[in-house]
Amino acid sequence: MIDHGSTQSSGKAAEELARQHLLQHGLKLLAQNWSCRSGELDLVMLDADTVVFVEVRYRRHSAWGGAVESVDARKREKLTKAALHFLQRESRWAKHPCRFDVIAINAEGNPAPRLNWIQNAFDT
Repeated sequence: MIDHGSTQSSGKAAEELARQHLLQHGLKLLAQNWSCRSGELDLVMLDADTVVFVEVRYRRHSAWGGAVESVDARKREKLTKAALHFLQRESRWAKHPCRFDVIAINAEGNPAPRLNWIQNAFDT
């Protein structure tokens, strides 16, 4: 359940919902809320031998666009830079294939949030 009270608490709840969903689909957690000077990676998962950088986007209202649309070119660039820093610091994963996924959670008009997992959401 996502608490709609504060942006931070609903964001953390959305990340937890996304993490649980990915674990149920066989992915393994490598890092959560991994930060560097370029930004933050919500979730870093392992899908078989592929390192998956997951951006979790939660939107209670779609007035300014939905969760998927919020991952614009500027956000993709920040995610790419942060992922490169992750691979430099965590060099054991540097030789693995990588991809960027987005988990969009839209709660508008739904008692239970709707989760949309977009694999290979964008290329670098």
